[in-house]
Amino acid sequence: MKPDLFEAPDYYFLDDLLSEEHKLVRDAARSWVKRSVSPIIEEYAQKAEFPDQILDGLAEIGAFGPYIPEEYGGAGLDQISYGLIMQEIERGDSGVRSTASVQSSLVMYPIYAYGNEAQRKKYLPKLASGELMGCFGLTEPDHGSNPGGMVSNFKDAGDHFVLNGAKLWISNAPFADIAIVWAKDESGRIHGLIVERGMEGFTTPETHNKWSLRASATGELIFDNVKVPKENLLEGKSGLGAPLGCLDSARYGIAWGAIGAAMDCYDTALRYAKERVQFDKPIAGTQLQQKKLAEMITEITKAQLMAFRLGQLRNEGRATTAQISMAKRNNVDMALNIAREARQVLGGMGITGEYSIMRHMMNLESVITYEGTHDIHLLITGADITGISAFK
Repeated sequence: MKPDLFEAPDYYFLDDLLSEEHKLVRDAARSWVKRSVSPIIEEYAQKAEFPDQILDGLAEIGAFGPYIPEEYGGAGLDQISYGLIMQEIERGDSGVRSTASVQSSLVMYPIYAYGNEAQRKKYLPKLASGELMGCFGLTEPDHGSNPGGMVSNFKDAGDHFVLNGAKLWISNAPFADIAIVWAKDESGRIHGLIVERGMEGFTTPETHNKWSLRASATGELIFDNVKVPKENLLEGKSGLGAPLGCLDSARYGIAWGAIGAAMDCYDTALRYAKERVQFDKPIAGTQLQQKKLAEMITEITKAQLMAFRLGQLRNEGRATTAQISMAKRNNVDMALNIAREARQVLGGMGITGEYSIMRHMMNLESVITYEGTHDIHLLITGADITGISAFK
């Protein structure tokens, strides 16, 4: 087992802009990843299994709902702290970060923002501690980029609702205790429902044969006449804007997380280039390798500055959906390009599990697609700057 020698690049001294609390939060997450994720993640990715023993550690470093107020079990941190935690976790593995992102932004956030006080007190403390794990059901087999076309629906049956439909590509589904499910009422209006494991007709078959996010548990949500108590309706907000508000928070976390994956690939490539000798000198001394490494650190630095500024805007309540889309699209694309270049620096060794790069590359192929594809986010920016939607 190779030691985790990761050293975070900070070419523009971004640490000078962070508060002491930011750095403490970041360093705690970084230490945990080195101790609890790096030593096991390659094995679990090879086995295509989720390492569920890490859930307690994720809760301990505040990765579940870090910005949720302390009265509901969260850490009460700001948005930059949340981003830094996601950065460090994804430096370890995108699949592990997905688990934390879903729990925080797609399960805890809608309960906090759209739920009532009874729902907040019932679910949030247990979600923050990891006693309960959740998932988020929006994407359907035939409705990905157009979630408004969903066919999942529920009908009023007196003292409960009857839910029918199916969701696909759901992170955490195989082990989730609750699901935040988005479905249409009889008028066609989209609402969120809290569906609990054990409700009759609710099943979560696991998705197998993935080449990406192999250490993440992915599955389906199937609803066959599921009776959902009326008190499980998230009544604070309805319409497509409700789930999209959750996705804003998750996409913001991804914009930071992708930087972590990029930093790990860069650090691995830099270290290897300094040690690998060809033609009587380290390959780091050749122009082509220096070009690759210099471009990597440049793109990472640009992404760091974008994420930090976006975090400031989120703290001020000023960040727009379009700004979040730009950061998610740019930073994931940046990370994927760096993973590919870093793999070339390592030559044949880059495809082995001896190094993290190929695993990051495969993971990022999912990250660039989920929670808004690369192309859809481009069109969100296009619509924002022109005032004309290209979707219809």
